[in-house]
Amino acid sequence: MKVYCAKDYEQASKVAAAIISAQVLMKPDCVLGLATGSTPIGTYEQLIKRYKEGELDFSQVHSINLDEYRGLRPDNDQSYRYFMNTHLFDFVNIDKKNTFVPDGLEEDKEKACRDYDEIIRAHGGVDLQVLGLGHNGHIGFNEPDSCFAKGTHCVTLAESTVAANARFFASADEVPKEAYTMGIQSIMQAKKILVIVSGESKKEIVKKAFYGPITPQVPASVLQLHPDVTIVGDEAALSE
Repeated sequence: MKVYCAKDYEQASKVAAAIISAQVLMKPDCVLGLATGSTPIGTYEQLIKRYKEGELDFSQVHSINLDEYRGLRPDNDQSYRYFMNTHLFDFVNIDKKNTFVPDGLEEDKEKACRDYDEIIRAHGGVDLQVLGLGHNGHIGFNEPDSCFAKGTHCVTLAESTVAANARFFASADEVPKEAYTMGIQSIMQAKKILVIVSGESKKEIVKKAFYGPITPQVPASVLQLHPDVTIVGDEAALSE
């Protein structure tokens, strides 16, 4: 495990973007596992900047997102497909046919999960998986549980996760209570993993996840077993 401690969020975003850029430059047709939420926004802004400056070419890149709310249309401004379009895809030369997000409108939960696992398998897995870190240790929407979920699955979101995401909706009642998420096994099968963390509110869970016992009660703790994990955080998030 490699840990990069940046001065602040902006610097952490630049470091994370440099790591992703290196992956694209080394393997132009790579598969990027992408994350949503507030943490990676700065990283995506840096990638857009590098693209506009002629440093990056996304034309052969494929992307596979971690998760999507169940029941939201792709054009809903709170869906993760919409998030990826408005924070990255619309501003670089990636072919949107090569970008994948779970189908939040698929009513058959098992089919939605099977289909997404097949997409991951058909692309040979993920070369570099980008992750954020939830306050309760979740990665993707893999919530604290009694075991580590393997493949893509539909989860009932923890109250703390619903509360954390409520700021993006008009009210907490509008936050979807279920989501499709890539499983722990799929995440762990990525060749490289990049975790981005920011802010003092993350310092305790960073300590638990990466320096505490490996337990499904802290899903991110399983990353301690991965052979190539890089953590990029600011001083506040890494202060413990």
